[in-house]
Amino acid sequence: MEIPSFIMMVLKRLHTSGHQGYVVGGAVRDYCLGRKLIDWDVATSAGSEEIKSLFADVRHFALRHDTVTLVSSDLHCEITVFKGGKDFGKTIEEDLGHRDFTINAMAYDVGIGAIIDPYGGRKDLSRRLIRAVGDPYERFLEDPVRLLRAVRLATGLGYEMGPKTQQTISATAERLGSVAEERVRDELLKILVSDKPSRGFNLMRKTGLLKYVIPELLEGYRKKQDAPHRFTIYKHIMETMDHVDPDPVLRLTALFHDIGKPRVRRKIKGVFRFFGHEKVSADMSKEIMARLKFSNEMISRVANLVTLHMAAVGYHEGWRDNALRRLIRRVGSENMDHFLLFRRADILAHGQDDGIMAAFSVFKERLEGVRNRPVALKERDLALDGRRIMDVLGLPQGPEVGKVLGQLLEMVIDRPELNTEDRLEALLKEMTKKESGWTFEPGTLRA
Repeated sequence: MEIPSFIMMVLKRLHTSGHQGYVVGGAVRDYCLGRKLIDWDVATSAGSEEIKSLFADVRHFALRHDTVTLVSSDLHCEITVFKGGKDFGKTIEEDLGHRDFTINAMAYDVGIGAIIDPYGGRKDLSRRLIRAVGDPYERFLEDPVRLLRAVRLATGLGYEMGPKTQQTISATAERLGSVAEERVRDELLKILVSDKPSRGFNLMRKTGLLKYVIPELLEGYRKKQDAPHRFTIYKHIMETMDHVDPDPVLRLTALFHDIGKPRVRRKIKGVFRFFGHEKVSADMSKEIMARLKFSNEMISRVANLVTLHMAAVGYHEGWRDNALRRLIRRVGSENMDHFLLFRRADILAHGQDDGIMAAFSVFKERLEGVRNRPVALKERDLALDGRRIMDVLGLPQGPEVGKVLGQLLEMVIDRPELNTEDRLEALLKEMTKKESGWTFEPGTLRA
């Protein structure tokens, strides 16, 4: 194994101080798979305070009492005290016996240049099998997040789950409810950006884990839709995730875009309808992502795309360029690439060639043309500014002024001839404050 000089320094310092030290975890697994080695973990017989003392001259931090992370200019190294009993084990074999899965329960001994593999990790790699070390019940009891990690590994590697391991996951799925939301979120994101995330979600559903991660998804299971959809609500969501690029924002948008459909599904004249599902789905996405401790920025970006994911439905050649410019403004120019990628995946996930993709291609070409023309107006291009709006409407400085500017901009995008100081002031004088915000009364477009 080719080991970076920083990791060799760590191992040498441990050994010189009379402690054992081995490369463990993902680096050994990926070495056996012939993959690039990225994650570096070291297991040692030294205690956490000894580790801190030994590497006092190296930048480090400790988020857990038994783990110290050393930081160099180009990589991190997690040093973990041997796992084991109450006072921790004294051998690498005992440490490996308390790791999660056999393919992660291998160590590399730099002294002899050999892999230590007491639980058949290499054999399970060749069999493409995820199998818990020893008794699965005990391993999952030690750390319930391993229930979800098993799914993540099976999904990312394209492996099958060992029968006893999968049965134990199903029998102990409720233990996932005790895991911190942040840890669940991190495992979920790794499943989402895998090559085929639907495989992970289907495994979660079959094992009962989905009930403790995103139970709302189960509401759409086996719920039928009508044309243009070939699949059920749940299946369509899975297909959309698989078709879109492995970007966290896109995959989360795919995951949530139709999650509200079961709650609004109505059968009208023999046809299923889903009026307002995009708003319900957006509200649910905010609630679920907040529950899983996503950042406010991520929640806002995903919810915005979910809210607007139907914005281009109904496009036809009669749409004027100003309608396309309004759409760009609603979505946000910075979000338009994500919007287009998602719409393509959503259409592909219909599961049938119904002509919508051809229409989408025309729409995308026209939209790109509008985007590339240097004529897009911004609020600063208006013939009057926020101060004049405050004077005319008697408003204090604040968000209301921005809303009025947005309204004026929408009108000017539609009718550029309105962008004079006199005409905009005339429009302002005919605006009315309603519960939903500032609006124009009928007839003011004659201004």
